[in-house]
Amino acid sequence: MIHLDYPFLYDTSIKLAVSLVLGASIGAEREYKGRNIGFRTIILITLGSTFFTIISFIIGDGSDPARVASNIVTGIGFLGAGAIFRDGVSVRGVTTASIIWISAAIGMACGIAQYELAVLVTITVLLILLGFAWVQQFIDRYNKEMVYNITIPNNLELKAEIESHIKSHGLKFSWLNYAKLDADLIIVYEVSGSDNNHNKLIEFLSTSDKIKSFTV
Repeated sequence: MIHLDYPFLYDTSIKLAVSLVLGASIGAEREYKGRNIGFRTIILITLGSTFFTIISFIIGDGSDPARVASNIVTGIGFLGAGAIFRDGVSVRGVTTASIIWISAAIGMACGIAQYELAVLVTITVLLILLGFAWVQQFIDRYNKEMVYNITIPNNLELKAEIESHIKSHGLKFSWLNYAKLDADLIIVYEVSGSDNNHNKLIEFLSTSDKIKSFTV
């Protein structure tokens, strides 16, 4: 005859339910913004972390349960690394990887019934993702970094003229790449400055008949 441990099942159900709700809260924000790690993925991460934490206490009964739970951190690191990718000279997915990491920590907190801590961290994460967007916009308005890929004829005087224009618009730049292709020069600049000054530079590059092509 199967003997069910009802108190244990009830306690475990509460942990998983809280983990599901908190994971859904963060996942909904990611899904709303159309990120590559969305609603169901974040829920599965928090639930998985909670379940592994519960299992670690069962396996480690009488010894050290932290040895099993600590491997969640290692395992989630591989999952987070898979969300980071290189897009040209830019690196994308770091925020998503960070959210995967913190979601696993929230799941672990649920697994040890630290509900207040898990809820507090979830609220803090949502505050950063939703409430701090205006801070990022404010920073970008006055100091935004953009990568310009500019193709011009192989003319060093024209290159110097472009760099002079960048400076004249109150922008700072550094070279990321410099290559010659047939009769063309392909120069990649990392340019920083205000949003308004970037728009002026883009207008200059768009209207100049000396610029063969450019991407931002």
